[in-house]
Amino acid sequence: MAPSESWSISIGRRAFGKGLAAASLAAALGPALPAGAASARRAPVTFDETTLWDNTVDPLESYHVHGLTVLPDDSILVVTEGRHEVCDAGPRDLVLRRSPDGGDTWEATRTLVTSAGGQSWGNPAFVVDRTTGGVFLFYMLSTRLPENTTCSGDKGDLYMISSADGGRTWSAPRALSGLFDHFPYDWALHGPGPGHGIQLDNGRLLLNCSHRRVIVGNSVEQRYYGVASIYSDDHGQTWQATAEVPVSVAYPINEARVIQRSDGTVLVNGRAAAGGNRQRIVSVSSDRGLTWSAPRLDGSTGTFNAVDASLLRYSGGPGSSEAGRVLFSRPDSPVRTNLTVSVSYDDAHSFRYSRVVNPGRSYYSELARLSDGTIVLVYGRDGDNASFPRKVVVARFSLEWLTNGRDTLSDGPHYDERVVDLSAGALATGGAVSTVADPVARGGNRAVFTPSQTTAYVEYTVNVVNPRPQELLLRYFRSADGGLVTVTVDGIRTPIAVLDTTADRADGYDVANLGEVQLAVGQHKIRFTASQAGRGGGRVVSLDTLSLIDAPARADVSSEVVVDNDELGYQVVSGVWSPATGVAGYRGGNYRTAPAGTGGSVVRWRLVVPSDGDYEVQVSHTAHENRASNAPFTVRHATGTKVVRVDQRKAGVTEPRGGSWVSLGTFRMTAGLTSVELSNAADGFVIADAVRLRRKP
Repeated sequence: MAPSESWSISIGRRAFGKGLAAASLAAALGPALPAGAASARRAPVTFDETTLWDNTVDPLESYHVHGLTVLPDDSILVVTEGRHEVCDAGPRDLVLRRSPDGGDTWEATRTLVTSAGGQSWGNPAFVVDRTTGGVFLFYMLSTRLPENTTCSGDKGDLYMISSADGGRTWSAPRALSGLFDHFPYDWALHGPGPGHGIQLDNGRLLLNCSHRRVIVGNSVEQRYYGVASIYSDDHGQTWQATAEVPVSVAYPINEARVIQRSDGTVLVNGRAAAGGNRQRIVSVSSDRGLTWSAPRLDGSTGTFNAVDASLLRYSGGPGSSEAGRVLFSRPDSPVRTNLTVSVSYDDAHSFRYSRVVNPGRSYYSELARLSDGTIVLVYGRDGDNASFPRKVVVARFSLEWLTNGRDTLSDGPHYDERVVDLSAGALATGGAVSTVADPVARGGNRAVFTPSQTTAYVEYTVNVVNPRPQELLLRYFRSADGGLVTVTVDGIRTPIAVLDTTADRADGYDVANLGEVQLAVGQHKIRFTASQAGRGGGRVVSLDTLSLIDAPARADVSSEVVVDNDELGYQVVSGVWSPATGVAGYRGGNYRTAPAGTGGSVVRWRLVVPSDGDYEVQVSHTAHENRASNAPFTVRHATGTKVVRVDQRKAGVTEPRGGSWVSLGTFRMTAGLTSVELSNAADGFVIADAVRLRRKP
């Protein structure tokens, strides 16, 4: 691209179902009902929720991992694993509930695939051919080797049944073994979906499948977690394997979803198999799913518990003039709580508006859409087990409810985005800038700036034609050698000005809402200064795109900065700090503990202050009578340091996203890196969990 070249996305007032490129949208979403049919049958839904299975009422021990689809006549099919044991590889049936009327009523549970002799059937995933009306349900038979003492299967063979009458009757099972034998990874378990596959604009049926080696004899790293999809170009008569997402130990992609973007490319977005509090793993295909780019981490959906999550093309797509919207659902928390749904207007490069559906325990989720625009969400919720739900429910809600009135099908989001490609047009001072090709970059390339001094910067000239306030959204690349970058517009720092581009666990992309700025018509200088070494010690700055967004409502952006005890920024300075999970109330996967001493054991949290201002500093700990009554936290602030002692025998304030939080007070902070330290110079066990900053108005 030429310097400052950009492209625009404008989503104004549009009526759903009008002005569409019919062929491509019908392939992606399915034909609509006859005009007025949905509204004549069903009153508009703002929000409701229906329980499909409850293990305190229904006969099986657990119901978990879901497939969901909505058919062109608004029939809903939900299949879940009916588990005879609370175990991933124990006896499992596949059970179906069907609604013939968009979720108003539900037929009784039917068992589609029965566990005989302890068979373990799992991973249900639907694919629907919108041309023929054929419904395909994929699943696997999981088996364990005799020496496997875990509750995970070693092998998994792929199966499929189909229905030609909307899920009323089903074919005999069809084995699909051998599709993945040619891959060089010795994969033994092949798990479809779960959830749903898609139909592309050319009619191709596409479903992601995850793979790994056997559990026995292989560490997590040696299992070679990966994704290679299956596809059909003959309406489901034959199925073939795509190429794999290039396998990498750093990117152990597992359960995933696929969508087709407006430019025709296909995105796979999956969880990390290794668990923990993680960003998603993504890859892109430019040939409708046949081959895939190298995987990357993607921060567009935030960092949350590594769990199966759903991604859905809600509207728009290739060739469509309709507003492009993509939905994403997940438990937005380091643990399985806080089920949240978000909407994207830029093909899942970022997610603008979000709403919490359930703040309590929340598990796997799956999304679909009815012809009138009602969103259908199936998810697990409630119970005392941290990994498996008590209930599986189906929620229905409108786009207006999801966005709190900021977007409706009748009026649209009034969202206008101008995207500036930062891989071109950079003027570098005090360093060298180069261009790296990467299919996961929004324009296919990104800029890499290697500074030679601390005041080095890259600068871009942007021509503004809209005098209204603009939100600035930066998409940037995080790498092991990334550094801190400070952003200014015409010499003035943006409201969120300082970012650390250091990778946490692996390289990947992230987004940052830099806040709203008022720009006059004309040219403006946007500068990215390599201001300080990052928390990994590097100084490189890599940039993808900058979006100038005009919208009537602000994006939902978290104002807090958090570092947990197993995340980038946490350091053991001295001594031994042992991991523990014995007392509930911690954030993330565990906390760290050290016995009382004289200060020889010290940990440090290094946090990025995004702008000058006053910040409340909070710390999380698990309370117990053997804890210190005087745990000493040292806060570094704009004018020095202050020691604040915390009684860790007393619990703090718990929240749906985890942690038990206590305030250390409000401090003036300077943009850049700051730190909070904790030592064991105390009268009991000292707990190191998480630290966060919250900007004060």
